[in-house]
Amino acid sequence: MARFCPLFSGSSGNSSYLGSRSAGVLIDAGVSARRLDGRMKLCGIDPLAIGGILVTHEHSDHVSGLRVFAKKYGLPVYGSAGTLRAIGDSLGGVELIDIGGGAEIAGMEVRPFPTSHDCLQPTGYRIHTGDGRDLCFATDLGYLSEEVKENLLGCDMVVIESNHDVEMLRSGPYPYYLKRRILSDRGHLSNAACAGALPELLKSGVRRFMLAHLSDTNNTPKLAYEASLAALAREGYVSDVDFILQVAMPENTDSHTVIF
Repeated sequence: MARFCPLFSGSSGNSSYLGSRSAGVLIDAGVSARRLDGRMKLCGIDPLAIGGILVTHEHSDHVSGLRVFAKKYGLPVYGSAGTLRAIGDSLGGVELIDIGGGAEIAGMEVRPFPTSHDCLQPTGYRIHTGDGRDLCFATDLGYLSEEVKENLLGCDMVVIESNHDVEMLRSGPYPYYLKRRILSDRGHLSNAACAGALPELLKSGVRRFMLAHLSDTNNTPKLAYEASLAALAREGYVSDVDFILQVAMPENTDSHTVIF
C-alpha cells in the first residue's frame, strides 16, 4: 500500500517520502543529509528504497541537503528545466533529469504541473502509485491557479499549503517587504485560501487532506486545522466520516505516516 510521510514541513525545511517500504520517491531535501537519515530511520524508511528526488523549486528550505543526500545514495534529481538550471551549479556529480511532461520513478507515474512562487519554474506533483492511488503535492503557492486545481481534483490524498494566518502575518515581526511578498500571487497560500478550496476538492472525491508548509512565525497548527475544518463543516461535511484532515508537523514521526 502507498504510504506518505512528511519528514519535515515548514519554514525551516521540507522533505517528504511517498511510496511503499521497498520503493518510493523523496519530494525535496531541505534539511541536512544527516537529519534526513535520522528522520527516515524514525519513520521506518530505508534510504535505499528511494528511486529519485523530486524538487519543487530552488529555495534553500527545499534543497539545502539535496547535493549531499543525492550523492551519498547515488540518486537522480528530477525537476523542471528552470529549477535544475537554478540549482545545477551546486549539484556537481549528481544526475539531473528534466521531468518535462512526466516520468516513471520507483514504479509510480509522476506528473508535474506549474505553481506560482517567486522562483524560476516551480512545480507541484501529481503522483499515481503502483497500487492505483493518486496523491497531489502542492505547496509554495501564491494562489490556486486553475491548473493547480485541475491536478488536485479527484485525488485520493492532497497535500496542500496552509502557510499563514493573514492577521498574524500582518501584525507580526516580519518587515513590510517580506509581508508583501508572502501575500502576493507569487508568495504563499493563507489558511483562508487553502480552506476555501477544500469543499470543492472533497466534492471531486478527495477524502484525505494534509495541510503543509505552515509558517513557524505566522501560523499555528491549531489555526490552520480549524480554518479548514470550519470550511468543510459549513458545507455539512463531518470530520472522520466524510474526510480526514491532518496537519504536517515541522518534524514528523512514524505515527504521522499516512497509509492510503
